[in-house]
Order: sequence, then structure tokens, then C-alpha cells
Amino acid sequence: MLSFYGLKLNTRDPVYLQAALHVKRQILLGEAQSGDRLPSRREIAAQLQINPNTVQKAFKLMEDEGYVHTVGNQGSVIYVDEQIRETIENELTHELVTEFIQSAQEINLSFKRVVELVSELWDREREDDAGRKE
Repeated sequence: MLSFYGLKLNTRDPVYLQAALHVKRQILLGEAQSGDRLPSRREIAAQLQINPNTVQKAFKLMEDEGYVHTVGNQGSVIYVDEQIRETIENELTHELVTEFIQSAQEINLSFKRVVELVSELWDREREDDAGRKE
């Protein structure tokens, strides 16, 4: 069952969006898969110390976007097919890159310098990952 204990809430974004984003990230990381059960709305509210109505709003969003299904009183489960997974991956990747570009532009980094830094750090991370696996 997916846990929300590791979710660190920020004051910038609406809490219900952060909860839904947490589920999306867990899906992309392979920590949550189709058929996995979600805690009840009350359990999530207790884990995050938030209002159950906020959790309900997150569930509504997740159900509307199709990656959570709720059947009567049987609880809610994650539903992921290839199209949903691709949609989530595209959304999160686009958001991450957009934030990065905005941050780089705020400090007046040139496109050329950004590309150089990304290339340099990309290679360094690959080497670090290879070293950790040995």
C-alpha cells in the first residue's frame, strides 16, 4: 500500500496537488503500480496531518485524470496503462524542465552555458552512478 509519510508538503503549492503529484511520482518510480491499493482518505489525512476534505479533492483530481479508480466501499486503487504512464511522464518532465529554464534565465545564464553544464554534470552523474553500483 502506498504511503504518504515521506511526502514533505510545501507552502507554495496547494496541498491536494502535492498529494496527487506524490502518487504520480511514485508511479514513475515504479513504487506504485496498477492494482496497488491506496490508504483511505482518513488515513492519508492522518499521515499528512491535513483536512480530509483536502484529501478528497486530491482523490477527485486523480480519478478525473484516470490513474486512480474507486469502486464503492472497496477503496481506491491505482490504475496505470501505457497511455496514462506516458501522460504522467510527459507532464512531470515538462514541469521539471520548465522550472529549470526559468531558474536559469532568472540568473541570466546563457543557453550555451546551460548546455555545457548539463553535459558536464550528466556525465559526472553517470560516472557516480556506475561507481555506486560496483
